[in-house]
Amino acid sequence: MADDKDVLRDVWFGRIPTCFTLNPDEITEREAEPYYLLLPRVSYLTLVTDKVKKHFLKVMKTEDVEEMWFEYEGTPLKWHYPIGVLFDLHASNTVLPWNITVQFRNFPDRDLLHCQSNSIVEAHFMSSIKEADALKHKSQVINDMQKKDHKQLWMGLQNDKFDQFWAMNRKLMEYSTEEGGFRYIPFRIYQTLSDRPFIQKLFRPVSPEGNAYTLSDLLKEMFPAALPTEREPKRYQVLIHGIEPLLETPLQWLSEHLSHPDNFLHICIVPAPSD
Repeated sequence: MADDKDVLRDVWFGRIPTCFTLNPDEITEREAEPYYLLLPRVSYLTLVTDKVKKHFLKVMKTEDVEEMWFEYEGTPLKWHYPIGVLFDLHASNTVLPWNITVQFRNFPDRDLLHCQSNSIVEAHFMSSIKEADALKHKSQVINDMQKKDHKQLWMGLQNDKFDQFWAMNRKLMEYSTEEGGFRYIPFRIYQTLSDRPFIQKLFRPVSPEGNAYTLSDLLKEMFPAALPTEREPKRYQVLIHGIEPLLETPLQWLSEHLSHPDNFLHICIVPAPSD
């Protein structure tokens, strides 16, 4: 893969200033102060909020505590989506810090998966990586790795170790020059205004004639309404890691450099702000 290490590093170290406040309906022994944290875009809420939990448990009785969960403006936040995706989808046009409400009761079973331990996050993460490699290399790369290699990917994410993670992940980003790219691009397209969780279909990075497909080509196929037209004002923003990449960017390059650690390219389509 092209060695754009600075891009990979910028993506990895992207942070969102966040203010966690306890739901006022929770029973506390004294007032709960808010807790501030810089959340890593590429991680998962349940993986980086131990300090948040400890902070609020100081003012609560054990019998009043059930499973912790988070919401933003009344929307429960899905822990199995990367943090950056949650922010781009629900809060991309809001003033920072991102204000998240913490809850310890009335877990919304219909909206959220339970997550009692980091091993559940690890299982979800590794499942995504395996799915991505099935699309990219027919699972050949991930299957050639040993268990300790899989563990290195997970520990790199869990402990926020860029070099540890990428020493192994770069193998998942390789392809032969004659192929010109991955077999298929692992991507998910999320929309704010949709009941459907996300769009995910098979899409190749290179045309049968050998031309590189772009982000615009993908959107034309999957969500044409996101593309701007000359006749009307811009309706949507297309966000990857909080930025709007040029629509003519090759998909293969985006997949290698702007994928999340789970090896998927997570694309959020949100209504354009009406200034």
